[in-house]
Amino acid sequence: MKPLIIAAALAAALAGSPVLAQGAWRAHSPEVETVDAAVRAPLEAYLRGHATGSADEFRPAFHPDAELWGMRGGTLIRMTAEDYIGRASGAPPADEAQRQRWIESIDITGDTAVAKIILDYPAVRFTDYMALSRIDGRWVIVNKMFQAEPKTPPA
Repeated sequence: MKPLIIAAALAAALAGSPVLAQGAWRAHSPEVETVDAAVRAPLEAYLRGHATGSADEFRPAFHPDAELWGMRGGTLIRMTAEDYIGRASGAPPADEAQRQRWIESIDITGDTAVAKIILDYPAVRFTDYMALSRIDGRWVIVNKMFQAEPKTPPA
């Protein structure tokens, strides 16, 4: 009975908390949902670019001056967004059915945002950290940092 009383008291205290009330309001406010959708747009274009191999999907996701930095096999890789987009094959990967991609998290403050994206492929798992800015009313990726982690083949 005592744990039930403690849980009820804790729930009552938290229900009256202004911090939680403000957070709940913000989570459901139309303005926040609109901004969230606008930030997701370039991230979803980026994910479609991977799925389709289409440079036309990647291009609007990135600011023209964006750079990509990352580690793969202990080597630092650095390239411009245009170099990255230029590597698009123009076709979906042969193992597309086995690939998974998702937006893990988004943190938005004013005209800046940071997103974490996971690209989980049969042989490697990429973790991408995207820095985004709202420029002239449009959200774009201004920087990408990534880590590639090779998977151990099943024995």
